[in-house]
Amino acid sequence: MFIETDLNSIIETLSKLNPLDKPEWGSMSAQRMVEHLTDTVYLSFKEHSFKLQLPNDKIERAQKFILTSYSLPKNFQAAFANGNNSIRNNSLEDAIIEFEESWMEMIHFFKKNPDHKSLHPHFGDLNSELWLKLHSKHFTHHFIQFNLIKQ
Repeated sequence: MFIETDLNSIIETLSKLNPLDKPEWGSMSAQRMVEHLTDTVYLSFKEHSFKLQLPNDKIERAQKFILTSYSLPKNFQAAFANGNNSIRNNSLEDAIIEFEESWMEMIHFFKKNPDHKSLHPHFGDLNSELWLKLHSKHFTHHFIQFNLIKQ
């Protein structure tokens, strides 16, 4: 149901993206969506200043959601992930290269730091296994948004 989290599958799907593609919902451009995915990859292993945005008693339920077959809702607005940020790469191709580099860096980091946990503002502290499952769910959400895969 969700995309595999191996880099080849992800890049193969992203390669179908055209800079002029419009989303089925939301307002991100194709390039901004790829940069947004890169931002979330960095969120999973780099230091950041985001704070937890849900009560502590909701964390367990939120993390259980990651393990379900439920999709992320359309038009979800995460305060920490503004989709209207200006683009930072010169092209969609450059954004995909940045994504690929961030993914390889994350995988290398997780291998060197198997006990690492980092905060997701809506799900609490996640280990590498939960981050990869969340990335799969999140990427699938945006790939459907841009008609790169079917629901």
